[in-house]
Amino acid sequence: MGIRQSFGIFLTPLAVDLEIGRQAFGLAVAGQNLVWGFVQPFVGAVADRWGALRVTVVGSLLYAAGLVLTTFTTGPGGLTFTFGALIGLAFTGTTYVTVLGAVGRVAPPERRSVAFGICTAAGSFGMFAVVPGAQALLDAFGWRNAFVVLAIAVSLLVPLTWGFRPSDRLLADSPKGQTVGAAIREASVHGGFWLLVAGFFVCGFQIAFIATHLPAFLGDNGLPGTVNAWALAMVGLFNVLGCYLAGLLGQRYRQKHLLAAVYALRGAVIGLFLALPLTAGSAIAFGVAIGFLWHGTLPPTSGAVARIFGTQHLSMLYDVVFASHQLGAFFGAWGAGYAYDVLSSYDSMWIASILLSVFATVIHLQIDDRPLARLQAASS
Repeated sequence: MGIRQSFGIFLTPLAVDLEIGRQAFGLAVAGQNLVWGFVQPFVGAVADRWGALRVTVVGSLLYAAGLVLTTFTTGPGGLTFTFGALIGLAFTGTTYVTVLGAVGRVAPPERRSVAFGICTAAGSFGMFAVVPGAQALLDAFGWRNAFVVLAIAVSLLVPLTWGFRPSDRLLADSPKGQTVGAAIREASVHGGFWLLVAGFFVCGFQIAFIATHLPAFLGDNGLPGTVNAWALAMVGLFNVLGCYLAGLLGQRYRQKHLLAAVYALRGAVIGLFLALPLTAGSAIAFGVAIGFLWHGTLPPTSGAVARIFGTQHLSMLYDVVFASHQLGAFFGAWGAGYAYDVLSSYDSMWIASILLSVFATVIHLQIDDRPLARLQAASS
């Protein structure tokens, strides 16, 4: 996750080297998110059926291959395929959705939200640890050689997949229950499920826009690359605390109230960032504040899905919600590049992010997050 969150610092040097606009880079990242989101439900179903270990090994190898092949690209088409589609496909087996599905099957219900928070916080710490290092690699060796080093680092995921074996064994021993088709039909007629889908679109839009274009936005306003990298690093560092706290609060409070609070605070933080003079201090402070809220939506969203529908098909159902997140990420990454190339400004995207925060706050308060009747009956 740290490597994935470092991609924004490569926007300007890569675009200059390949002589492409920011829209082309944004389109590649947008395609990455779109492939990730819409293939993820199928990969999640595979992980639910055959376990996370096999899925993650394949995803890790695709991740390393995508980074290496990106170094051979010479134009927008190649960039969209390697950096976009191939790495997006790799994410389906190496990131939060696969991990949280496996953890959700082994964590007891009373500790599940905390477990989700710990996993999400670990990915966030990767963002803090990797982004400054990626900036140093970029400064020292250029973006192509930096990608090769990152590919070598990604290959370490393969031996780490051994940690999924307990959840795979539990899955193999679990009794047969609800079919995939029945789970999809059940979720499709639940209003709260679609409100979670809509809310996660907003999350994806905001995160992809900021992660992809914040370094360029700060650079346009005269801030050096080191400040831009540290602003992103602060997002990762403080997201560790934010994710863990979200997991803890998810054990005490209803997930829909936590989600409404996170989106409301995001809108307030963005508004304050735009209202204050832009300096190195305010940029890093923005990274701290938005980082605290960055992935704070993941534990309560996955927790809400598990609470309402149970855990048998958690990976697959959460993947459907996550697809909406990635659709939002497509418009956040590509739309910002398009807006900049047309308007020479990111102002419209910042305003859209604030308005979407208001929308997400309101709809999450309307969610009926009570467990389904069949789960209540089984519990009784």
